[in-house]
Order: sequence, then C-alpha cells, then structure tokens
Amino acid sequence: MCGIAGALVPKGRRVKPGLLKAMTDVIAHRGPDGTGAWISEDGRVGLGHRRLSIIDLSSAGDQPMRSASRRYVISYNGEIYNFRELRSELERKGAEFRGHSDTEVILAACDAWGPQETLRRLSGMFAIALWDCQEEEILLARDRIGIKPLYYSLENGELTFASELRPLVVWRGNLPPVSRQGLTEFLRLGYVPGPLSIFDGVHKLQPGTWLRYKGGQATHGAFWRYRDVVRDGMNDAFDDESEALDALDETLRASVSRHMISDVPLGAFLSGGIDSSTVVALMQAQSDRPVKTFSIGFNEAAYNEAEHAAAVARHLGTDHTELYVSDQDAREVIPDLPRIYDEPFADVSQIPTFLVSRLAREHVTVSLSGDGGDELFAGYNRYYFVTAFWTRLKMLPAVARRALAGALVQPSPSTWDRFFKLAGRAMPASLVPALPGQKMHKIAATLPAKSLLDLHVRLVSQWVVPQLALRERWRSDDILWHGRLCEDEGLSPAMRQSVWDAETYLVDDILTKVDRATMSVSLEGRVPLLDPQVMEIAWRVPAHMKLRDGGGKWLLKQLLHRYVPAEIVERPKMGFGVPIGDWLASSLRDWGESLLDPGMLDQQGYLNTAAIRQTWDQHVTGRQDSGGPLWTVLMFQHWLDQARKWV
Repeated sequence: MCGIAGALVPKGRRVKPGLLKAMTDVIAHRGPDGTGAWISEDGRVGLGHRRLSIIDLSSAGDQPMRSASRRYVISYNGEIYNFRELRSELERKGAEFRGHSDTEVILAACDAWGPQETLRRLSGMFAIALWDCQEEEILLARDRIGIKPLYYSLENGELTFASELRPLVVWRGNLPPVSRQGLTEFLRLGYVPGPLSIFDGVHKLQPGTWLRYKGGQATHGAFWRYRDVVRDGMNDAFDDESEALDALDETLRASVSRHMISDVPLGAFLSGGIDSSTVVALMQAQSDRPVKTFSIGFNEAAYNEAEHAAAVARHLGTDHTELYVSDQDAREVIPDLPRIYDEPFADVSQIPTFLVSRLAREHVTVSLSGDGGDELFAGYNRYYFVTAFWTRLKMLPAVARRALAGALVQPSPSTWDRFFKLAGRAMPASLVPALPGQKMHKIAATLPAKSLLDLHVRLVSQWVVPQLALRERWRSDDILWHGRLCEDEGLSPAMRQSVWDAETYLVDDILTKVDRATMSVSLEGRVPLLDPQVMEIAWRVPAHMKLRDGGGKWLLKQLLHRYVPAEIVERPKMGFGVPIGDWLASSLRDWGESLLDPGMLDQQGYLNTAAIRQTWDQHVTGRQDSGGPLWTVLMFQHWLDQARKWV
C-alpha cells in the first residue's frame, strides 16, 4: 500500500526533480517506509512513489520499478492477491525474479502478456501508472471496484496524476477553481461522485477503467464492468439454497485467506455486525493464533456497537482491543478532517472510522474490514421496503403525496422519537427503527419522487435540492447519476438500488472513507468481500436469498451462523456514526457559527447565505433536524479554509 504521483509533459519541457519530490512529500502518510522517483532521460516523464512496505520488505520491492525487459516503468499503489499464482505461471514461461513483491509480478506480466491482458488477470486493489518506453505512452489504471483512488488532470498538453488531490495542487502551484457540478453533487450526497472532483479540470479515474496518454492525446477504456458481473450472475443464478451457501462459504473463505497474506502484522476491524463478523470468523477459522481485532465504543448508546463486537470476539477467541471514547475525543478529530479526507467529505462515520484506524495502527500494519457486504447482499434497510413502497407510491396522486409529506414533517424529529418510544412498549423491539424521527423526515422527502431512480437519489441525498443551498452562479442542474445509472436492468427495484449503490456510494463514499482514514495513519485496509470472485458469487445469489425474514443479507447471515450463534449477531442495523445533529445544536454550536458567519458566506460567494442561515437556525432551535445537510456545508467550509493553506 502506497501513494503515487507523477507527470508527463510535452516535448521540450522537463519534470523538475524537486517538484516531483514535493508531490510525493505531501502524501508521505500513505507510505512512510520509503520514497522513490524516476525521471526519463529526456525529462518528460516523472514517476513518484511513497512506500508502505507490506510484501517483500527488502529494497527489491522499491518503486518506481523497471521491468526485466527495460520496456516498462511502474509506480503502483495497492496489493495483488493472486500474484503468487501469476508468478508461478510466468516462471513456467521463463520469467526470472530478483525479489518476491507483487510489483515485480505486474511488470513481468506486462512483458509477457501486455498491459491490457495483465489488467484483466490482476485480482486485487490497485492504482497503476505505467510508462511504456517503447511506445512513449503512459497508462493509468484503477482496480475493478475502486478500492484505491487515482486523480488525474489533462491541461496544456500535460498529464498529471496522484493518489490524492493535494499533489496536483503542489504541481500547479495554486488551487484549481472549484467545480460547479462537483460542489452541487457534494451538497446533494455528502461526497463528490466520480469522475468529478471538487476541482474543475481534475477527475477521478473510474473503477475498472484505464486511460492511455500519448502524443498529447488521451484515450479511455474499460477492462471490467460491474454490470457484466450482474448480468452473468443472473444468468447463472443458484436454484438450491444449500448449494449457494456452500459456494459462498468456500469462495469467501478463499478470499479471506488471500487477503491475509502479509509480511507485517495483520488484524481486522470488528463492529459486531454481519459483515465484519463474517470476515473475522473466516480469518480465525484459518489462523493458528488469535486474530487481532479492533473496535471503538461510544458512550452514546444509540451509536455504540462495541459490546456486540466484544461478544463476537469472545465467541471466536480473537485477541480483541476496544477503546471507548467520549464525545469530546471524537470531536477533537474534526479539525483534522480536511487533511485526512483530502477532498470535501461529509459521511459522519468518517470520525469513528478514523478512530478505529488509529487504534489498529498501534498494533498492526494491515487491517481487514467487512465493507461491501451491504451492497452485494442487500443489507441496507431501504432495500427491504422500497419495492412495496414504490409500488404504493406510484398509485398516489401528486397532491396526496405533498399533503402526506407535509404531515410527516409537521412533528419535529424529537417528537417522533418520543412517539416511537411510547409505541415501543406495545410492539416488538425489532419493529422500532433506530433514530425514528430522522427516518420519518427522510420518508417525507421521498414522497414527491417521479421514478425509482428519483426515489433512490432522494433516499441517499443530504440536500434533496442542493441548488437551494447555493448561489445561482454555482448551481448545476444536471444530476450526474441520471446520465450514468440505468433504470431497466431486468432487476427488482431493491436489486437495482444495490447496483446503483455499488457503482456510486460504495466507490466514492465507503471506499474513499476507508482509504483516507487508514492511509492517514499509514495502515493498509483490505476488503475481502470485494474480491472479484466474491462479487461474482454474490450476483449468482437471487434476490429471495438476500431479502427475507424482514431484512437483507439472509444468505450471508446463514453463513455467519455456521461460525457464530445467531443470538450474538442478530440485531437491528445500527450504522457506524456519531450524533452529529445533537453536537451541532450543543457542543459544536460555536464552531458551526464561526464557519457559517453571514459575512464570511457572502464574501466567499458559494453558498446561499439566507438559506444556510435559516436551516442552521431551525436546527439549533430544535424545529427541524438538519444535521446531515448542515454537516455537508460545514465540511465544505472547513475544507475550503484548510485547502487555501496548501499553496
């Protein structure tokens, strides 16, 4: 796991060694174990690298690295989990190796099969920059599902790229202009969806794709498509539940085993939920010593999963470390969030994710997580109710929808919370949702939806109409997803949503959050549920084996029950967050006021001062819970303040 940066400039210009070093210096947290640089003889190409040593700790694993044929030079970030199998195949073809790093295997594969075939054969997480000395072209590529990040910019005949945004700012020497569409989508979603970034002219390379740059011309292509996996899985779906369960057990066990390969100490995040518990159970089943597991506990009961994690750890016999933190401990992370997340990012679980990463790094250098389970096995609560909800919603006239929405938002979230607390005395606890007030207001926002995709966007939005929060010149009316996401896939509404989530939310929120949090403390995060073979198996599992018994992930739960009793892990889904709405109305109120000062908002010119102040006032007085929307605004303001200090 590492950080990469570099540039290809037009003929007659040269990459300055000092500037290339400065680009990699600002991502030293991604690779504290070593730094490297390579500049071509004519000076036009510069590849930079920061190394976090995981496989082959010797100098034989240093990058940038040149292939045995001398044709290719690579700077690469990630891990290739099938590198041993590829190496054996290449050795049978006569390839010789001086070390045992996966980087050397990638280069030998490029020599033997060419870059395109190599990409199709790699199984792992990666962001690759590969210079072809013979063709005088550079190839950028990103792994299938987007576990590792890769930004790039094409401007004035030059290509620059990096694992994070800041090296590109260092190269330019100034902040690029803010992207109007990037800012609009950030306010809508709480993250900037690819291929956009928060900066005009800077893009995220999309998962499963490559970019080739030669002679001032860029071409793009894909070596893998998630939709192909979905289609192929549906065409070869399991009929028998027992067969599906055995296949899932075997495939996941093999994936976890591959993800445990490491020359440094390794552990796992454990929340006590289905996904992380499954990963840890399969790790412990294949380990001859207790697996190191880590969890963070909060004093706020609605957000605390530590006791559930501890129960799973006791049953499995892991070497478990938990750290209970106060609200104050969590809030102390906030000043560092722009540095940690690099780009505006407003998923509130960013705070506990960083805290558990920091805790794990005190003991290990690699940590596995259960991310991806919700998208692959239909784990989000909305998947279960959306089919029936959408069927009924379409039958209601628009005027009735608006009236119902108005009725639902009339009581404040706290009033709804009190109602459900009283109602909970007369109904099973499993039927009482967590944070019911927030959910009732969220449902109200979905009622005007005109299509399933519109409903989906509303369900996952922070600002359903982000243009209201922006000044007119910064509003973008295009909804990026409406051009990217297909309505008709021959799937049920719930399964369509899971596809959309995997292509958007998983990539640009979940995986971004894990990458930035772990790499900020020089910890490698691995996600075995997103192994290509696991994704293929997951889409062979039909919807009725995922959504059952009032919730999702039915088959995955049956697998977990082979290792952990149901009573230990079966409970309502909680999420991994913090009570940000409460904090903004109390302990963070002064901080929020400082960032939302009307004079400052007017001077900056991005946000609609009147709309922001009205939302803020309604929230802090308890008339409306706008914690999520306000957190996006505050994270943009906080990031903007810090980013101006980058140059």
